[in-house]
Amino acid sequence: MADPHNRIALITGAGTGIGKASAVRLLEDGWRVVFTGRRIEALQAAIASAGDPFGDIGQRALAISADMTRPDSVAALFDTVRTRFGRLDMLFNNAGMGAPPLPLEDLSLEQWRAVVDTNLTGVFLCIQRAFSIMKAQSPRGGRIINNGSISAYAPRPNSAPYTATKHAVSGLTRSAALDGRKYDIAVGQIDIGNAATDMTERMTQGVPQADGSMKVEDRMDVRHVAESVLHMANLPLTANVLFMNVMATKMPFVGRG
Repeated sequence: MADPHNRIALITGAGTGIGKASAVRLLEDGWRVVFTGRRIEALQAAIASAGDPFGDIGQRALAISADMTRPDSVAALFDTVRTRFGRLDMLFNNAGMGAPPLPLEDLSLEQWRAVVDTNLTGVFLCIQRAFSIMKAQSPRGGRIINNGSISAYAPRPNSAPYTATKHAVSGLTRSAALDGRKYDIAVGQIDIGNAATDMTERMTQGVPQADGSMKVEDRMDVRHVAESVLHMANLPLTANVLFMNVMATKMPFVGRG
């Protein structure tokens, strides 16, 4: 186990799945971690699941309910982090959602906007607030990791809103990486394929393929994603993983199935 330190991480969508696994792994590595998401009960349960590796969980983990689609809620979240800890060293923009798997022509504008607001606008709002803190703090700078998706390269059937927003996040990652250089802010993206979480449980029963068939897909332990996020987070600010793919080896992504 690593020694505790004073670096501060903020994880969105930290109540379940990839966000929870990553936040808990950072805690185990000695980070102070802010777990945020919409459901405070899930965040508190996620913190409880980490145990108390250094005997001071009340000082190292904080649950804050926030809605990434609301600018006022995002502002209040980052203000609380600054007040409580005095700085922010790492932001993992993990919160995201998809629309129902409907044909593109049957999606409502409300369904489209819900995905855009969460997956793209929410990430933008968090990056803005993180930049404001990181460029002003001393020592200056920090790291931002955006959760993209393998869908940023290859879509699934009936996934237009999700795929479009993940492509957009890749562009936002590149722009923020460029704009953050002068402030010693390193921005990168992790693109994940088939981590074993509640969201991908349906893959064990079979999911639609591009050829119209239904196939069971391999998944990987979500801990491998958490270890990858930790690796990116622990790099010195003089080094950056701009894009990383971590995926179940046998999932249908490389090649033609």
